[in-house]
Amino acid sequence: MLNNIFFSAAASGLLCQSEQFFLSHENRIIVNYLKAVWYAKRQAWLVFAAASFLVSVPVFVQAPLVRQLPLLSLVMTFAWLWWGLTLLKEPATRIWGDLLLGFSWSWLAGSIYWGWLRWEPLVHLPVEAIGLPFAVWGLWCGWGKIGNLFYLGSFVGTVVTDVYFYLTDLIPYWRQVMQVDSALAKPILQSAIAQVKTPWGINCSIVLIVTLLVIGLWSLGKKQLHWKAFSGAVLSTILVDTIFWIAASLA
Repeated sequence: MLNNIFFSAAASGLLCQSEQFFLSHENRIIVNYLKAVWYAKRQAWLVFAAASFLVSVPVFVQAPLVRQLPLLSLVMTFAWLWWGLTLLKEPATRIWGDLLLGFSWSWLAGSIYWGWLRWEPLVHLPVEAIGLPFAVWGLWCGWGKIGNLFYLGSFVGTVVTDVYFYLTDLIPYWRQVMQVDSALAKPILQSAIAQVKTPWGINCSIVLIVTLLVIGLWSLGKKQLHWKAFSGAVLSTILVDTIFWIAASLA
């Protein structure tokens, strides 16, 4: 009788401990899963934010720099390249190194065009496409997806914006603004804004914005980090174009 009681008590204790162990193990699995999901989402939004930043902020630094010191802007490309390669070597910073390598192509193209060729809009897209063969080759080989798709997203935004300039016949104003002193650019910019505000200009603006939104939101819906970089580059084009439009309107 006593043996049965002791056996029952021991069995109950073991059962309780086993139950606690499995519950604890299940909880750890759930917690680890939630942590992994949170980390992945956080990293995805960080890549998106970084890509948006690299399109929208450096352009306002590079724009005045290439006018005054185009050679310095060009040499800075090698600094971005070196920094990207350095970060790429470490597993913890590989993503950011990849992104910087893609950004270095955009910076290089901007330095060349806005430094020495800005008077001729027709060569803008060919110069901006300077890294296109390398980006396509990298994606074909499965290398540098984040940086290459960031560069492609930035290039897509540039293409859409330039197409708008051609459709609304703003190219002559582009040439004039680049050939005169900034103090004399006001009447040219006002004429350009007047053309943008026509029904045709407004309709083209709507098409431009919708096109960028569709491409940007489509890629944002994908889970891979490289598509987040692409989306950030495309969607931030809307912000940059809006800021330039406001600046031209206030000139």
